[in-house]
Amino acid sequence: MTVQNRIKLGVSAAALIAVSACGLVQPAALSPEAQAQTTEERRETIWDIFNNQDQDVNVSVNRYIWNASLEVLNFMPVESIDPFTGVIVKGYGTPPGGNRAYRATVYVKDPALAARSLIVTLQGRDGKPVSASTQRAIEDAILSRARQLRIEDGRL
Repeated sequence: MTVQNRIKLGVSAAALIAVSACGLVQPAALSPEAQAQTTEERRETIWDIFNNQDQDVNVSVNRYIWNASLEVLNFMPVESIDPFTGVIVKGYGTPPGGNRAYRATVYVKDPALAARSLIVTLQGRDGKPVSASTQRAIEDAILSRARQLRIEDGRL
């Protein structure tokens, strides 16, 4: 064994001992609040996404508004959908009987079947937003269809 290999082996062994000794040192006695905080800090890792033990977490998206948005804007292709955040991004599409292409982003932010639960933004192909009256008409159409879906569901 050469001198260089012995030095590398010694440095590697020292590093291994130093890293393994990190877990051997016991922290001083912690208060219950500090212990709870360190337990909570340890829980916040990337792997907690897959080990979510809280089964009472509900998605706060109104399903009637969600489905109505997809139905009313069905002439536009879907670019992305995220039901956990309530965002629907639609690509450019021309409405039936229209001559201007639009794209839309729908945000369902509340579980209530109300106007405050829905935010719709429309954009023309030129990159400019559409008029407020057109946007309001789309929102009204989505909310009307959502109410119809709720009535059809029969769970009033």
